[in-house]
Amino acid sequence: MKTVLNYLKDYFKHLDKVLPVICIGLTLFDFFLISSMEKTGFVNHQAVTTQIIAGVLGIAAGFVISLIDYKFIAKYWYTFAPIAVILQLLLFTPLGVKRDDDIAWLDFKFFTVQPSEILKFVFIITLAVHISKLGDKLNSPLHFLGVCVHALAPAGLILIQGDAGSALVFLFIFICMLFIGGISWKYLAAGVLAVPAVAFVAWNYIMKDHHRLRFKVLFDEELQQQEVRDIYYQQYWGKVALGSGQLKGLGFDADHYTYTSEIYNDFVFSYIGMTMGFIGCMCVMITLAVICLLLLSDASGAQDKLGRLICVGVFAMILFHCVVNIGMVLSVVPVIGIPLPFVSQGGTSMLMMHVCVGLALSVSAHKEKAKHMFYTEK
Repeated sequence: MKTVLNYLKDYFKHLDKVLPVICIGLTLFDFFLISSMEKTGFVNHQAVTTQIIAGVLGIAAGFVISLIDYKFIAKYWYTFAPIAVILQLLLFTPLGVKRDDDIAWLDFKFFTVQPSEILKFVFIITLAVHISKLGDKLNSPLHFLGVCVHALAPAGLILIQGDAGSALVFLFIFICMLFIGGISWKYLAAGVLAVPAVAFVAWNYIMKDHHRLRFKVLFDEELQQQEVRDIYYQQYWGKVALGSGQLKGLGFDADHYTYTSEIYNDFVFSYIGMTMGFIGCMCVMITLAVICLLLLSDASGAQDKLGRLICVGVFAMILFHCVVNIGMVLSVVPVIGIPLPFVSQGGTSMLMMHVCVGLALSVSAHKEKAKHMFYTEK
């Protein structure tokens, strides 16, 4: 009993206590937000119940993960990584649910699961293990190629199922972790130089007509008017809803609200702007920015490269989700189906966000002394 108490005392001593409090607070805000959507008829009661259950389970799972030493979790990556891959492959079976132009959900009758969210967690761990074990060998051509294959395999698998948004999340995580892992500037320069060629091939030979149209409509007002009932419909009404709240918002008991598809999920930022106005949007953005800064702080205080890579991987995932989700609402990036962390409706996303943060918290908790970007324990 004494050993357990000493372990918990040491755990809480080094733990980044601010990060979990903010994440839990944002989750409670999400519960209120989704519940208010039920009153307006934007979601049903089942969606609210699912979100609350997922949030509570996520908080509990994140706490349990943070209690376990991240080095122990990383050591046994091969025990849970195959499960994530198998779940992803099941999308190509009758269990996979086709929505629009992608297959992103597994239907187990009583509940649905989005395997790509689970795969992100596994990807961060396995890539962190891979890069940390390579050390200085990362920049040898053969090992660098191996790391690239490690990243492109899950991204390619998700791209085949039609979920381009999630595939881009994996690529962004990969780039950020490579940078922290000590990639040579020569590879970075080569990557930058290759961007135009890759963009040309993707635009002309990989992307479909409706994908290209999603980009074109962002920069052509005449095309926006033509597509306001089709490809630009969601973003048009999303901006109308966002702007209708003006400074303070319409509140949660207004007579009329503007609706756009997926306002409870991909376009939840529009709902925040409509009900809470510019002030509410800024509060949410600042909260998410603080979460990202705290993850970087924990990365700077990690005692080894493995811990730094894990924290940066979680940071990259959340940052990409935030920037792209808000960018979709503001019509500065095309609609690619990326939820807003801890806020968008979606059980798997909510649960796995907390699990990933719990992994980063394990890095802060399991070190010799409390060291962060902004302070160091004396």
